[in-house]
Amino acid sequence: MNELIGKHIVLGLTGGIACFKAAELCRALIKEGATVQVVMTEAAEHFITPVTMQALSQRPVYGSQWDARESNNMPHINLSREADAILIAPCSADFMAKLLHGRADDLLSLMCLARPLQTVPLLLAPAMNREMWAHPANQRNVAQLKADGATVFDVGQGDQACGETGDGRMLEASEILEELIAFFQPKTLIGHQVLVTAGPTYEAIDPVRGITNLSSGKMGFAIARAAREAGASVTLVAGPVHLPTPRGVTRVNVSSALNMLEASVQHASAATIFVATAAVADWRPAHAADQKIKKDGSGEVPQLTFVENPDILATLAQSPRGRSGELYCVGFAAESQDLLINSQSKLVRKGVPLLVGNIGPATFGQDDNALLLVDAQGHKELPRASKLALARQLISEISIRTQV
Repeated sequence: MNELIGKHIVLGLTGGIACFKAAELCRALIKEGATVQVVMTEAAEHFITPVTMQALSQRPVYGSQWDARESNNMPHINLSREADAILIAPCSADFMAKLLHGRADDLLSLMCLARPLQTVPLLLAPAMNREMWAHPANQRNVAQLKADGATVFDVGQGDQACGETGDGRMLEASEILEELIAFFQPKTLIGHQVLVTAGPTYEAIDPVRGITNLSSGKMGFAIARAAREAGASVTLVAGPVHLPTPRGVTRVNVSSALNMLEASVQHASAATIFVATAAVADWRPAHAADQKIKKDGSGEVPQLTFVENPDILATLAQSPRGRSGELYCVGFAAESQDLLINSQSKLVRKGVPLLVGNIGPATFGQDDNALLLVDAQGHKELPRASKLALARQLISEISIRTQV
């Protein structure tokens, strides 16, 4: 999607084995449309060469505050003024301590201290041994850096180069990229708790068979990501899909419509916005067999009796918090024809302030979609685009409607 077109990122590398991830990160930033200026500390050059980073960034790498390439001999001023953000990845414990105390004895720390605070944000991706990460002095430094306005990303958990296992690994390049993209998104839902349902449900016939549908969950997952990017705290109740959880989103896995209803009711108590994206099965077998139903060669077909599943959207929309507007409910309608008419009908039937319609067969499993927003005032089309782009547009519409 070229999410970072027009952004100029100063990518700072400090000493640590995680420097090898910085190479992948640099390449990923450029693929997303950013320009990247690499600045390395002397310690970083023991782990990866400036030649490597120059080849990947397509720009000369800076390492010394005395670099004669700058006509005024002030690379710490010139490079920082050009940046949309300074991203330190990896950021060592030593460098965080240096930032905390305002030390500026190399080019990278000089840049961080000299950057215009209001226009050039500082983002840190820590990388260190688990004991170093957990040390009280380091945790105090992290807390103070955040208080001073820096954005400190979480650390990863797992095997470390020293042979130990635990917290402290630098996030993977793809995770840092997602965090950076999220950082630049408008924060229109700060203070909101968003609940999203996504994917299909699975209604068991017997232990090995069931009824489901073709929903991939991609639209709901995109909405969860977009809501988190907008600053909300997000819980995602997901049916049986194989999609990675968006960064910073709490995921609750469910299977059946009854499971989804239970989880949704539970988490809706703290939510301010509910987006019902899931394609919930309308019916389920009245009785699921304990053992596999086997054919016996007689040609007789098992007779299945169905019962209607509960309506999750209507349940929450008609709850006291839903009726009062304390919980703003957004429904989805996956139709095969007459999209506007069916969406308008569902808006009234469900009792929600906003209904989002789409043509199910044209979007299930796809990476793009086209949406129709329907409310009491009329309707608005969101033309076909990637599901993430549409999710961000939808979140913007919801934020406008939920402003107090």
